[in-house]
Amino acid sequence: MSPRLRLAVLGVALLALVPGAAATIAHLPDFGATIAAYGERINAIAPGERHVANMVSAINFDLRGLDTLGEEFMLLAAITGTVVLLRGRRGETLTDRAMRLPGRAILPRSEAVQLTCRLAGPLLMMFGLYVVLHATVTPGGGFQGGVILASGTLLAYLGEGYGGWRDMVRSHWLDAMEGGGAVLFTVCGLAPMLTGAAFMQNVLPLGTFRDVFSGGLMLVENAGVALAVCGGFTQLFLEFLEETREADGPEEPGEDSA
Repeated sequence: MSPRLRLAVLGVALLALVPGAAATIAHLPDFGATIAAYGERINAIAPGERHVANMVSAINFDLRGLDTLGEEFMLLAAITGTVVLLRGRRGETLTDRAMRLPGRAILPRSEAVQLTCRLAGPLLMMFGLYVVLHATVTPGGGFQGGVILASGTLLAYLGEGYGGWRDMVRSHWLDAMEGGGAVLFTVCGLAPMLTGAAFMQNVLPLGTFRDVFSGGLMLVENAGVALAVCGGFTQLFLEFLEETREADGPEEPGEDSA
């Protein structure tokens, strides 16, 4: 498909989608408007019946947990497809040397960037863990925290360079995190059935309202989401960064990795 034809297809798609998006945005309730009946019902039942203060987590991991399970496998399928396509075209015999564009020098990282990333990276990872662990108490959860944790690995790349970052980030670990998180979520649905309960029914102690360890089975499901999202997004970052590496071969004189 030529670039001109792609732009034409994009234009047609925008003409079809923009009016609907604009109409939807125009009909959104004003900020601070009365909560809809569905929201009021959730606010009424979730604190007492699930012992959680974060209604979004109550919806994602309990009231519509089966939908969330489907979304997890959609993410798994999308990342798997991306990895297969990129590796299939690129191969895996790579070096830690950045590819060189004609006429463009590869500059070393500045010391200011290295220091900033080394200081901010651990803090960002700690914040990501905080968001994951407080899923049933405050806004956040496994998906949001998993994305933050994955973003922290990019700071490690900026601070340590590709070679140092690749020594810390292993593809098979990321595969295990992504697949293991999805499996853990699935087990949370199947395990209650062994006790005679319904699929994904909360069979663990619910804990104390507004406590970090409240929500029962939601905590395990949230951990599975955090593993899958952190592993999946970091796997994407890895594949995209490997697209910038040279194929295995003799190193040119004076070549520097970035």
